[in-house]
Amino acid sequence: MRVLLLLALLVYHVSAKIFNLAELEWTLKNQNGSVVVPATVPSQVHLDLTRAGVITEPLLEINDFTERWIVYDNWTYTADLKSFLNAETKEAAKVLLVFYGLDTIANITLNGHPVAWTNNQFRQYVFDVSDLVLPDHVGGNSNLTVYFESAYKYGQNVSSRPDAEIVPGGNGDFEFPGVRHWIRKVQSDFGWDWGPAFVPSGIYKPAYLISLSNTTSGSFELGTPPVSPAESTTTPDPIFIEESSLDIYKVGESFSVPPDEHADWVVNISLAIHSASRFDTPVLTLAIDELNLKSPEFDLPVLGGSQEPTWVNATWTIPDSIPQRWYPHDLATGPKLYNFTVTLQLSSSTAVKFNVRSGFRTVQLWHFNINGKEFYSKGTNIIPFDPFYARVSPEKVKWILESAALSGQNMLRIWGGGTYQPSSRGVAGGVYDFYDICDELGILAWSEFIFSDALYPINDFMLDTIDPEVRQNVRRVNRHPSNVQWAGGNEIEGIVTSVNQSLPNGTVYLDEDFLHDIAVSETRSVAYTDCSTTKGVLSLDPYVLRFNNGTPGDIYGNSERYNYDPSQAFNYDTFPVSRFVNEFGYHSMPSFYSWEEVLTSPDDFSFNSTVVMSRDHHPPAGGLAFPNPNAPEGQGEMTRAVQLWLPTPNTTDTNQTFAQWCWSTQIFQSMTMLSEIAWYRRGAGKPENNLGALVWQLNDIWQGVSWSSVEYSGRWKVLNYGMAGAFEEVNVNAFWTAENETLEVVVTSDRWEEVGGSVQLTWYDWHGKELVSSTHKFVVPALNNSVVFSASGLDLILPVGKTASEVWLLLNSTASVDGRTVTSEQYFTPTSLSNATLIDPEINVTRGSGDLTFTLNARGGVAPWTWIDHPSGTVGVFVDQAGKPSNGFYLVPEVPRLVKFILNAELSTRVPSAEEFIVRSLWNNTHNV
Repeated sequence: MRVLLLLALLVYHVSAKIFNLAELEWTLKNQNGSVVVPATVPSQVHLDLTRAGVITEPLLEINDFTERWIVYDNWTYTADLKSFLNAETKEAAKVLLVFYGLDTIANITLNGHPVAWTNNQFRQYVFDVSDLVLPDHVGGNSNLTVYFESAYKYGQNVSSRPDAEIVPGGNGDFEFPGVRHWIRKVQSDFGWDWGPAFVPSGIYKPAYLISLSNTTSGSFELGTPPVSPAESTTTPDPIFIEESSLDIYKVGESFSVPPDEHADWVVNISLAIHSASRFDTPVLTLAIDELNLKSPEFDLPVLGGSQEPTWVNATWTIPDSIPQRWYPHDLATGPKLYNFTVTLQLSSSTAVKFNVRSGFRTVQLWHFNINGKEFYSKGTNIIPFDPFYARVSPEKVKWILESAALSGQNMLRIWGGGTYQPSSRGVAGGVYDFYDICDELGILAWSEFIFSDALYPINDFMLDTIDPEVRQNVRRVNRHPSNVQWAGGNEIEGIVTSVNQSLPNGTVYLDEDFLHDIAVSETRSVAYTDCSTTKGVLSLDPYVLRFNNGTPGDIYGNSERYNYDPSQAFNYDTFPVSRFVNEFGYHSMPSFYSWEEVLTSPDDFSFNSTVVMSRDHHPPAGGLAFPNPNAPEGQGEMTRAVQLWLPTPNTTDTNQTFAQWCWSTQIFQSMTMLSEIAWYRRGAGKPENNLGALVWQLNDIWQGVSWSSVEYSGRWKVLNYGMAGAFEEVNVNAFWTAENETLEVVVTSDRWEEVGGSVQLTWYDWHGKELVSSTHKFVVPALNNSVVFSASGLDLILPVGKTASEVWLLLNSTASVDGRTVTSEQYFTPTSLSNATLIDPEINVTRGSGDLTFTLNARGGVAPWTWIDHPSGTVGVFVDQAGKPSNGFYLVPEVPRLVKFILNAELSTRVPSAEEFIVRSLWNNTHNV
């Protein structure tokens, strides 16, 4: 019965004009044929081997080591196209083979004939295969075969070429050595200090055969091009749009010329069109129905008659005053999007129509400037969501982006060692939605070309594939108002500077002008920078980088901070004085619940067990040694941080001790990151005029040690809740300088207008007794801060008769913003919590009836960092009565806290009961729950 049903499905779908290759029966085999299994598209080799039972889930235990054999082999995907060839090509005049993503070194054959060899994971490929599939040309072999060469072995071979320029010292090796910079592939696939090295391969994005007829007439509606439907379609479309670009900018604006905010808007659309028919007088029109706007007709060149697509272009001018502008969610009117209707009147009897969603905004550097006004960029950095792109779920990515917005972030940096993020699953084979969600949520996306932490070769065979890679991705992303810049890569400028000083061939680098020239030729709406981190430029036209000509204080460009000496975690002298800090972080463990997803032996649930340590890749191994010989250093940094600043976890329950250790590393991570965020935000009122703080990092690629604020499953770490307060638009912070015993309380505002309010400072002892309280009025200028309290000397700061270990300070601010009340809460302890005289808080939990509402009450002492955990198999967020994320707070006796768990039903595998939720505090580091 199953075979008959499958045949019926194939017969039904072969009439499709866009034939999804996922509907074929695929086979995967290795080089010598010892492994042959069913396969799918889109997919990757590890995933197909897992489904076939050849290997277990790659993320389990030490499978990143035991499954390395897959990396060294070559793999072939094969499917029989006979059903397609027999039915679909009868009326076709042109057939296109479309691959939206091949990972990576692939040789494609069709019907026994060569089609192409590819070497770039980031390109889409469209091949005219009419001569191979139309009835007059088909022979006995009807197979489509994609042969993938081992990317690692390819890298070894190409780096051995006589013209290969080699940089001594490893050139950015993390795990698989010496190859990644020679391969246009996700760089972290070869290992990074927060993730595994699986080096996957496969047809990892959707693929299609598209039939075009020369007898088609009528009116047709398409999806946003280039389309990637989930299923085959029966619409006989007259054209296929291989690429599209919608760039919106101001008249006269360019990379080197800032926009005139009062000038008219330019809507610039470009399309690459395939057609089997010849259309002599096509015209294009644009319309925005919501604004009752319609463009004039734009004459296009003749379409059809060529193997290559025909590029067409039209520019439409719109008065500045008509559209509402797009802003990030925390500024002005927020994100406003419009549907642009594009109509191609190909002939008197044939028309094609599709919609593109976009918005109107201007963006400038060097501070980010949106619609003519500087603002504070608050956010994190994005890494790949999974080692295997093909299985990333749209629901997971949506949740991670929503988690960023919920925690007050308005910008995400798409790290340049990962992948180009997709627009949506329905465009260019995206698999999941990214930029579309950023557009809707009002999250700015700092985009980067995929070059990271290495010097990249400038051989012609590399530049020849990089050029179309960059163009394709810039064109696709142009329509997204959330995109605010293109950077040429990650952390490369500093390497260039050092190599130019130390090597005779110091110019071995992807030429700064090469990427710049491509980017600015394809977009006029966003800026380009050579990389992050950068010292900026001396000139935009001509484009001249500053390099070592930066003035003292690093006030140009941007900077980063990583300091793994926990004794310096709160030393402001070690924080950069910078206009923008695009990376800063500290690593932590995932939760006990995440470890349960990948550990299979009870003996593994220990902070320094072999398996746990094998998943700490910081510092990286720098080669293939396993387990990572440098992991003890990274483990030690977390251990010392907890021992220095928190009660050291040690109970009679080994699982509880491990859970408290994991959680305590997250508390320290949050403490040190919130201190840096406060410092950088305060810089907006100082000479450096700091207007950006992007924490490293937002998401996880697996369950292991990392810098993330959201775990692989979507579970929030302590840091993500902490950022919700740290990124509040008006907030209060305590600045403590231990060397001279100075305490300053500062209110910071990101608003574009003056803000007034009050701060309440309340000293408590650890019993929860209120000792002294004071109220301070404040007025904060736009994008600035105000000091509301300053004192030096512990004897003048602490309540009379109390020592630093006996007390702590609660800081609350209240401000009026646009008729809303904005509140903030922070905490200050004048000594390490490891020295504090904590008392059993005796936390009582009252669970709501019929919902996941919890009232927490301390009946003993104060419970610092009170934390409520949702059970395994669930994803969601805890919010307070105002709907703001709330967890990891100080619970004071007789001051109950009510929180509600908002379940993400799409990611959760079950609906939990209230009894499954667990509450912990620092008291449980040394006392059983």
